[in-house]
Amino acid sequence: MSARYPFTAVVGMDDLRLALLLNAVSPAVGGVLVRGEKGTAKSTAVRALADLLPEVAVVGGCRFSCDPAAPDPGCPDGPHGAAEGAHRPARMVELPVGASEDRLVGALDIERALAEGVKSFEPGLLARAHRGLLYVDEVNLLHDHLIDLLLDAAAMGASYVEREGVSVRHAARFLLVGTMNPEEGELRPQLLDRFGLTVEVAADRDPDRRVEVVRRRLAFDDDPAAFAARWAAEETALRERIAAARALLGSVRLGDGALRQIASVCAGFEVDGMRADLVMARTATALAAWAGRTDVATEDVRQAALLALPHRRRRAPFDAPGLDEEKLDRILEESAPEDDPEPDGPQDGGPEGGPEGPEGGPEGGPDGGGPDGGGPEGGGAPPPKEETVPGPREQESEPAPGRDGDGGEPGGEPAERPAGAPAAQQAAVAAGEPFATRRLDVPGLGEGADGRRSRARTAHGRTTGARRPRGALGKLHLVATLQAAAPHQRARGRRGPGLVVRRDDLREAVREGREGNLVLFVVDASGSMAARKRMSAVKGAVLSLLLDAYQRRDKIGMITFRGREAELALPPTSSVEAGATRLASLPTGGRTPLAEGLLKAHEVLRVERLRDASRRPLLVVVTDGRATGSGAPSPLERAARAGRLLGAEGVASVVVDCESGPVRLGLAGALARELGGTAVTLDELRADSVSGLVRNLRGGRGTAAAPHIQDSRKVA
Repeated sequence: MSARYPFTAVVGMDDLRLALLLNAVSPAVGGVLVRGEKGTAKSTAVRALADLLPEVAVVGGCRFSCDPAAPDPGCPDGPHGAAEGAHRPARMVELPVGASEDRLVGALDIERALAEGVKSFEPGLLARAHRGLLYVDEVNLLHDHLIDLLLDAAAMGASYVEREGVSVRHAARFLLVGTMNPEEGELRPQLLDRFGLTVEVAADRDPDRRVEVVRRRLAFDDDPAAFAARWAAEETALRERIAAARALLGSVRLGDGALRQIASVCAGFEVDGMRADLVMARTATALAAWAGRTDVATEDVRQAALLALPHRRRRAPFDAPGLDEEKLDRILEESAPEDDPEPDGPQDGGPEGGPEGPEGGPEGGPDGGGPDGGGPEGGGAPPPKEETVPGPREQESEPAPGRDGDGGEPGGEPAERPAGAPAAQQAAVAAGEPFATRRLDVPGLGEGADGRRSRARTAHGRTTGARRPRGALGKLHLVATLQAAAPHQRARGRRGPGLVVRRDDLREAVREGREGNLVLFVVDASGSMAARKRMSAVKGAVLSLLLDAYQRRDKIGMITFRGREAELALPPTSSVEAGATRLASLPTGGRTPLAEGLLKAHEVLRVERLRDASRRPLLVVVTDGRATGSGAPSPLERAARAGRLLGAEGVASVVVDCESGPVRLGLAGALARELGGTAVTLDELRADSVSGLVRNLRGGRGTAAAPHIQDSRKVA
């Protein structure tokens, strides 16, 4: 086995290292979620922690790592009695993103259970991680039902496997660490809350520290064993400090004053529930033990808040986690007890105050001890963000009032302008207030990833039938299995009450639930939208649809068109937050190249179909239906042809009609008919709209590609 990168050699990343060490001291803190951009050494730091965990005593031969001093009375390998113990290093178990439920929790031999009544159980990763570290890289990409199982086990300290009346339970207590790149999608708020602490990491912008990161990484890659040997003394000292803090933890006193500060902070930031208070209390206690103190001080409470609250504060769905430190300090000062103990140990609470020292270890470079440090691949605090608005591609005269916004008659050709004259670009406008939308779903029955939008065959949902297993047996359909086995009992020589079951008799349940789709937005950003002051309402509608996609676990993409071209503003991604960010800076102005927008959508969907054939698309075109440009055929005819191309491929589509005013041309409705979809107005898109009726258009003027429109408030 190759040597891991030493934990003490990681440059900077103070908060990440501190959060990991606090969980090593007190696993009751509840684990760590590490958020950061790619290449910031998140995985390197987590894997390095495993070598610092103290050895564990286990019952010899027990597959569930029972403690000889207090074996689990319900252990499937028990009872152990006075079993002999042995010591082994704490394990680090990695959960792959594509793992199955059986791989995570373990699997029962259903055939033996039915035929012999024997609980033959093969342990999963939760059993292997017991009393060790369970690491989930890209935890935000893990299927929701696996995350639920994982976090339930972490909260209860036990894993339960239930299959058709056969039940197995075993202990599962572990240090849970997840890493994720927010660009690939966020975790649900209720799942974020289940992680004790959260840490943000980003690449360091300080050249000296980046040099040290590269120097150490290259030295490790050249000779991992020699590099690890140079840091062995520091690793040993840090391991001993963790053991000493664990021993001291039970003696740390959490006074009423510190408890009141914790409660005041959680109330002041309006966090939901009581989990935040408990996590802060445990974290503050671990911080005091890590610093070698027996009393929790205000500084411990403050540091605990910075680690435990950013992902729990009440916020809008697209807001990044964060905490107002000035508000935190004000609350702590107002609620501080008069006899607040003065810290008598190291104040940084982090690993820099320990064995590594301020000089950065044997290589003599900077250790990145400040808050902007990096890791072996770079890490630290992000730089200030600069808001930019895309520069103008074309400049064009402002549309005259009462016209289509492109300098021509509504729906027709634009007025002539000098060759090369650029198109006018208007500054981005703010989105209107988002609202609850009606659910748009893809007709038919899909087989995509679990979600909450369209009907699909899924691993979870209501049982609709049975079939022979395709590979490993999933959820057993007991009645169908018995029906398949019953006719053969005499031929198989059945004697006694036991049922003779063969592998060919097994049937698995076919279930129907809902899937997540690829929702591709095609947004008209031309002058015709801006001229009538509609862009704020349009952005509000798109933002509302993005929020709906977030709640339904969809992937989203966004195409915008204006001037002479269409642009893929956001390639298909699970990060709905990225879509909201791009929408906020979307400028408007210029002609209306509707056909180009639809053709760009056709190309994007073609590529995505090759990447993920099981994820069905839903095309949402946000426009007033106008099309302008030059040449033959006419812009409207080219848009109609592009619409027919998409419709012929069965792409489910809906056109959000943004036309306003007393005179309506109905161009959006005509486009919807070419697409084989349906058109809804901005008013009909609202879930609380009286005019927004629930419609099923498969039997009407729509086709099989026309989506259903339902009230999202009535759908789980």
